[in-house]
Amino acid sequence: MARDSAHRPVETVETAFDVVEFLKRNDGAGITEIADELGLAKSTVHRHVKTLESRGLLVQEGDAYRISTWFLDYGVHVRNEHTLFPVVKPKVDELAAETDEKVWAVIEEHGVGVHIYGAEGRHSVKTHARIGQRTYLHQFAAGKAILAHLPDERIDEILDDYGLATQTARTITDRDELREELATIRDRGYAFNREESVVGVHAVGAPIRNQSGTAIGAISIAGPANRLRGDLLIEEFPDLLLGATNEVEINLAHS
Repeated sequence: MARDSAHRPVETVETAFDVVEFLKRNDGAGITEIADELGLAKSTVHRHVKTLESRGLLVQEGDAYRISTWFLDYGVHVRNEHTLFPVVKPKVDELAAETDEKVWAVIEEHGVGVHIYGAEGRHSVKTHARIGQRTYLHQFAAGKAILAHLPDERIDEILDDYGLATQTARTITDRDELREELATIRDRGYAFNREESVVGVHAVGAPIRNQSGTAIGAISIAGPANRLRGDLLIEEFPDLLLGATNEVEINLAHS
C-alpha cells in the first residue's frame, strides 16, 4: 500500500540533513568528499551546500565547509525552554559540589537519552559525554532509570526501534536481561552503570517523574570505578540522588 503523500519524506530536506550530519561527524569537508560519501553528484551537493551557507547554517573555510554556530543558538534556545531545565540545573550544580563528581541531567527524546546539562565537581573525570549528546537509553544509568519508568508499550517501541547496541563488553544486549534489570530499578528507585558505557567509569542514576509516575528525565552521578564503589555507589550517592530528584519533582508539580 502506498504511503500517504503527506507522510512521505521530502528528499531534498533529507539530503540537506545528510550533508549537515556528515559535516558534523567529520568536522568539515569539501564538496567532492561529501559527494563521494553520500553517493551524490557534486553539482547536487554544491547546490545544497551553497543553500545551507546562504541561510547561515554552514561556513566556508577555503575549499571546505563546516557547521556554523547557527545550530548553537537553536540548541541553547531549546534547552533553556525545556520545562525541566530551570528546575533541574540548580540541583545538578549542588550535587556536583557536594559529591565532587560529574553530574548530568538527561531527558528522553525520540527514544534516546539527551544530555541537557552537566556540572563538574573537583574530581570529575573526562568522558565522551557532552551537552546535546544522544545516547541509547540502555547503555547508561540515567537512561536505564528513564526506561524503567516508561509505560511498557513505550519501552517495547524504543527497543524495537533501536535494539540493544553494544558500547562496552558490559553493556546489556539481551532483551530479557534488560527487562529484569528494569524491574529491579523500578523496585529500588535508581539504576547503576558499572562500566556499561565507558570502561573504568561507574554511575548511578535516578528518574525524575511526573505526577502519573512516568519518567520525564533523570539525574546521574558518574566517576572512576575505583572510587565509585561500595557504600558510596550503593548507598550514599543513591540517597543523595533520590533526595534531589524528589525535590525536583515537587518543584515541577508546583511551578
